[in-house]
Amino acid sequence: MPLTLAWIALLFALASALLPLLCGNRNRAIKTIAFLLLGLAGLAGIAGGGLALLQGASYNLTLPVGLPWLHSHLHLDPLSGFFMVIVGLVTVVAAVYGPAYVREYEQGPQFLLPLTIFTALFVLGMDLVLLAADAFTFMLGWELMSISGYMLVVYQHQHERNRSAAFIYLLMSHVGALLILLAYGVLAGFGDGFDFTHMAAAQLSLGWGSVAFALALLGFGIKAGLVPLHVWLPEAHPVAPSHISAMMSGVMLKVAVYGFIRFTFDLLGEVHWSWGLIVLLIGCASALLGVLYALMQHDLKRLLAYHSVENIGIIYIGLGLSMIFASNDLPGLAALGLVAALYHSLNHALFKSLLFFGAGAILQQSHEHDLGKMGGLIRGMPVTAGCFLIGCISISALPPFNGFVSEWLTFQAALQGTALKSGILGSLIPVAAAVLALTGALAAACFVKVFGVAFLGQARSKQSLAAKEAAPGMLIGQGILALLCLVFGIFPTWTVGVISNIPLMLLGVGLPEATAGGWLWLTPVGAQTASYGAPMVLLGICLAWLFVYLRLHPRRRKTSVQVGATWDCGFGPLNARMQYTATAFAMPIRRIFQPVWPIEERIEPETAENPGGGRHLKVGDWAWQKIYLVIGRVLLASAKRAALIQGGNIRVYLAYSFVTLLFLLWVIV
Repeated sequence: MPLTLAWIALLFALASALLPLLCGNRNRAIKTIAFLLLGLAGLAGIAGGGLALLQGASYNLTLPVGLPWLHSHLHLDPLSGFFMVIVGLVTVVAAVYGPAYVREYEQGPQFLLPLTIFTALFVLGMDLVLLAADAFTFMLGWELMSISGYMLVVYQHQHERNRSAAFIYLLMSHVGALLILLAYGVLAGFGDGFDFTHMAAAQLSLGWGSVAFALALLGFGIKAGLVPLHVWLPEAHPVAPSHISAMMSGVMLKVAVYGFIRFTFDLLGEVHWSWGLIVLLIGCASALLGVLYALMQHDLKRLLAYHSVENIGIIYIGLGLSMIFASNDLPGLAALGLVAALYHSLNHALFKSLLFFGAGAILQQSHEHDLGKMGGLIRGMPVTAGCFLIGCISISALPPFNGFVSEWLTFQAALQGTALKSGILGSLIPVAAAVLALTGALAAACFVKVFGVAFLGQARSKQSLAAKEAAPGMLIGQGILALLCLVFGIFPTWTVGVISNIPLMLLGVGLPEATAGGWLWLTPVGAQTASYGAPMVLLGICLAWLFVYLRLHPRRRKTSVQVGATWDCGFGPLNARMQYTATAFAMPIRRIFQPVWPIEERIEPETAENPGGGRHLKVGDWAWQKIYLVIGRVLLASAKRAALIQGGNIRVYLAYSFVTLLFLLWVIV
């Protein structure tokens, strides 16, 4: 039944891509059919993946298609089922949110049909990656996902920014795909087969295992957005349609995480401690640098893209801890680190999709990307503001929402570093915990800035002042995700108990002690070590708010409160220019961490086009300037030198061919 439901999800996604072709230019019919079938694909994926995860069983199917010497192998187990649930959840919400959101594209220069077709193929590719059990089927799904993503990013191709971002995304996607293919090639060479069963049986030396691991880390790391391989994220996410940005950030990055977990924990065999240390360090760098770069952004979707880098870093911190513990014969702690990473993968998919859906509603109604031109949106968009606030609290890892639970589990795994015999590892893991704590504090500061500047205060532009609430479908989609953020935050014990089937399959041990206290208490290591009662925390917060309301609400006070004009320092009535800006809010952090960014800052003089002057601030990315631009210059210089051999003389070209033929004959003979 689970594998059948997964097959149905694939068929619905394929139908969502093909059936709208019969609708011609009737946009209403295209939207109805495409998003309805897409929602059914998501529901089938949730059902099939959820059953496989709950049952803890594996299902296999071999199809007589593919290469002549390699049939297509499909496999559904708790790991792939868990990620199918993630894909299905966000897909269903996107199907609810999408019809109202894409109205703005109906009157644009592009047809709506390509957007719906490639959205469906995007989901189909992700589901196929999760079900693949051989390298050929995996790469087929991977390339389908990547190419569909490129078509979605470049959808509004009349804008140069879209074309540039799509090119960067496609280039890095193919480089990553090549590295993944080479990693599978190493396993296939020693396992005498391209299906995952043969690869898992391969006997690798430490050297070849390290080569395969490095290739997989780089290949999957490009798609996941690890530092310094992250540069495509802040370019692609801001220009893609917002429901696509939500699916790319909330889901596609998790497919890359799935690929890395499958390769490392399932196919590669025994994990070496040095691999875990590398993953831990890269995860720490991604988490800290991601949130620092996010703090400096003023484009709302670009800011959210950098927070995806941060949260992927947190996931890889959990994976690194799991690998270190597994290599040191501590399977229980390894299971804890893996569960923390998986739980955060689920949580990030929920709250990051919620934030991107909220950003889409803001952009659609205010037509503003820049935080500096927003403000006061809570008046015209109260429901969106409430849902966005829940997303901000969740991503800031504050209770009682879901982001707190997974980061708390990651902390609990890091605090068990004293169980390691190695003094070096035991001293590095607390540093990783400190980095995680700093990351959480900076994330909270960043989203105080985002919510305060965008929704509170006075409107900074006419568009923000005129903004109205989004369409009901968009609000329902945001409401579903906001509710799920609360549900997975207050019932973590049940969630951890279900996710524990995955380390039970991969590591041979689950987390029985985590659920020993019942549904009320989460005890990941033991009740004596640490416990978290999410329902009790929620009850305490509700009682505290009730106390504040009863004691401080003006209607409850015995003495009247006098209301007067705000002291305005003699400058007249308050206006939007007197408010804190996003730049001013982040300035103290920019001064403290100034070496992290290449900063260009200057005072602009007053001109006719810019009355009153202003401050120009441009915050760059060191990875882009020090790595990718350098590589680009080297490639361009090499291409210019190689062009010298093109003399335009046919006799020279014949001489090249003759010399090459002689060389090949000499080598072969």
